[in-house]
Amino acid sequence: MCVCVCVLEQLVLGAYRELAQSWDRDYDPCVLPLLDSLEPCYILFRLDSQNQQGYEWLFISWSPDQCLVRLKMVYAATRATLKKEFGGSHIKDELFGTTQEDVCFQGYLRHLSSCSSPAPLTSAEQELHQLKATEGKTEISVESKHSTVQGLAFPLQEGVKRALEQLKQRRINYIQLRLDTERETIELVHTNPTETRELPARIPADAPRYHFFLYKHSHQGQSVEAVVFIYSMPGYICSIKDRMLYSSCKNRLLEEVERDYHIEINKKMEIDSGESLTEEYLYEEIHPKPQALKQAFTKPKGPTGKRGNKRLIKGAGENGEES
Repeated sequence: MCVCVCVLEQLVLGAYRELAQSWDRDYDPCVLPLLDSLEPCYILFRLDSQNQQGYEWLFISWSPDQCLVRLKMVYAATRATLKKEFGGSHIKDELFGTTQEDVCFQGYLRHLSSCSSPAPLTSAEQELHQLKATEGKTEISVESKHSTVQGLAFPLQEGVKRALEQLKQRRINYIQLRLDTERETIELVHTNPTETRELPARIPADAPRYHFFLYKHSHQGQSVEAVVFIYSMPGYICSIKDRMLYSSCKNRLLEEVERDYHIEINKKMEIDSGESLTEEYLYEEIHPKPQALKQAFTKPKGPTGKRGNKRLIKGAGENGEES
């Protein structure tokens, strides 16, 4: 039996135990002492049964409720990677738990019983089902538009709340926000007055950010104001953890801003650098040009002039003559 943990975004061996008796007798004495109430881990427990590949294994995912959200996300994202490297054909069954009652020997027996009957799934089993459904899209890369977590709601710090109220009242025209991943909150970076030409310089080249910009411009002879939300993520220079957290928190942040602060967001954008944020680009994003209507195909007219009478050509006979 072995235990895998994530250290500096790498999977490492955390512990190893030799089995002394049958798998059911060794289960609780080996597994339960390794569970940390604040730290997730993966446990690979060897069963006594075998298949064509050798011994079969039980794959246990331990994710306690008290651990940090970012740790849960990192482990969820590495789940498919570990299974692929270990070999899916060796894994007979999987068990997910947030408490010792979920992953103890009796918990595993309950899991086996629930799999053989149509009884409703527990919350832990539902989460395992969701992980299985998405693990093919979460193999350590977050380039996919699908998120391993449907949405995280980090609370807004007081400075952020005041800034959003000021933006609503049009007292400021720019807000920049960042995630405090240690305290799991959204904090204010600054609200410096920003002209459109200055917007590219506001986008950090080495860190992700959320931006709210009040874009004032003229459209069809009238003065117009539009609130633009910009999510800037400067490529792979950012850690996987940051990419996942910012992507997961974005939608919940926008939902809260529109619902609680009644700020209508006219345009939502995702960029990797500020170079493209020109006046022309913003204008076309807010007021896209209508696509030109395709002209219907018209059959060309035939040649003009008088044409002779139509001739009927009969099939040729056996001697090549007309029949």
